[in-house]
Amino acid sequence: MSPTVHAKKNPEKPAYIMASTGETVTYGQLEERSARCARLFRSLGLREGDSIAFCLENHPRFFEITWAAQRSGLYYTPISSRLTASEVEYIVGDCGAKVFLTSVAKADVARELVERMPGVRHRFLLGGELPGYESYEEAVRSQPADPLPEEREGQDMLYSSGTTGRPKGVKFPLSGKPFGSEEPPIVQLMKFLYGADENMVYLSPAPLYHAAPLRFCMTVHRIGGTCVVMERFDPAEALALVERYRVTHSQWVPTMFVRMLRLPEEIRKRYDLSSLRYAIHAAAPCPIPVKEQMIEWWGPILYEYYAGTEGNGFTAITSEEWLQHKGSVGKPLLGEVHILDDEGNELPPRQVGTIYFAGGAQFEYHNDPEKTRQSRNEKGWSTLGDMGYVDEDGYLYLTDRKAYMIISGGVNIYPQEIENVLILHPKVADVAVFGVPNEDLGEEVKAVVQPVDMAEAGEDLARELMDFCRKHLAKYKCPRSIDFEAELPRHPTGKLYKRLLRDRYWQGHETRIV
Repeated sequence: MSPTVHAKKNPEKPAYIMASTGETVTYGQLEERSARCARLFRSLGLREGDSIAFCLENHPRFFEITWAAQRSGLYYTPISSRLTASEVEYIVGDCGAKVFLTSVAKADVARELVERMPGVRHRFLLGGELPGYESYEEAVRSQPADPLPEEREGQDMLYSSGTTGRPKGVKFPLSGKPFGSEEPPIVQLMKFLYGADENMVYLSPAPLYHAAPLRFCMTVHRIGGTCVVMERFDPAEALALVERYRVTHSQWVPTMFVRMLRLPEEIRKRYDLSSLRYAIHAAAPCPIPVKEQMIEWWGPILYEYYAGTEGNGFTAITSEEWLQHKGSVGKPLLGEVHILDDEGNELPPRQVGTIYFAGGAQFEYHNDPEKTRQSRNEKGWSTLGDMGYVDEDGYLYLTDRKAYMIISGGVNIYPQEIENVLILHPKVADVAVFGVPNEDLGEEVKAVVQPVDMAEAGEDLARELMDFCRKHLAKYKCPRSIDFEAELPRHPTGKLYKRLLRDRYWQGHETRIV
């Protein structure tokens, strides 16, 4: 189960197609390029268990790098191309990367990083030249194209949501097994749930550095299908791609559904979507009216799942099931669901508590044993911190976010990270950041600030604080709006009652999820 098998069987078949340019990479090309890249990593002294990191947009050479690491027994960490230099610096250092790769599209950030990655031995730039970086293309061109003599399975290490100001790497143990020697669980899952086979054409409209797009696309390559990769999402173009490539499978976040539903009717009806058999969605809960409209438009081909990067559990639901259990994210297929109260007692149906899974994958948070410990209870069950309940039929419903995590357009945003920036401003005495309803994105970032001088509260100070945020954080993390309070609700111990602030903005919503 690897692209190598399909390269031998059908070398001219497209492994993936870049949507905007039509650039096609065949299985034969993917095999040769990833083998050369694997040779490069080995020539640089990387051995099984070492780490690389890369910060790339949806780049045509993205997958040759991931497959090179996967077949070399390495840990590999894709980093959001939207992050600032400081944010990239933290992840590169935390994951222990010995090699860092980026592209000319990220030249501004790459330039800042040259002197800020002391653990990195080699830096490579794709598609151009930059002082402090070697040419990736020249480096791989010099390597032989034959595979390494002993190939072992590697593993992604992705950075996931955290309750502190910094994301943490989700680390799984390496299997130590020969590359391609067995069928990974995600392959079995996609075959069982979504009828995945070598004839599938999979549309991936999201950034590849996210867990689902990365893992699903690489699973398609193990199975032998073709991926169509959008460099950036456009609702009308997504529909056109389904028609052009006769797409059979796709994966979305609810924000994309909203944008497609808002297209003029003549555009929505323009394209032939009859080839589409599975429209998979996750990453953020889908508003009930949106999903109802999508099922009415596309038919009962929507398949939702709930899971985390941690792989500790997985629930799934079909359109038919969902119409009978609207709002549910399904029944567990991996791990057993348990709903517990604050004392760890199991709750009956329809009572809200913390969601735990028993029997899922074993994981740890890299460099954070305390966070790892807090994710388990005394029985060994693990939680992502999400709140919810099950109904009498065993279907799971989500009701609240993990530790006030904001999910905006399917992207995780850590409130503490933003609070840590704003509190440094000399005019800020206290601050609380949380998500508030946004019709398009699900949630948007809201900051409530207690100014040093309440007389300065107003539009000018709000603009000043938002500009301050933009200097230190990626744009998508910055508050969309700032409100002011004379005093934030804190307990004498210092605990901030953020829920008292947040609940004001969620009045009229049955759950804390749009």
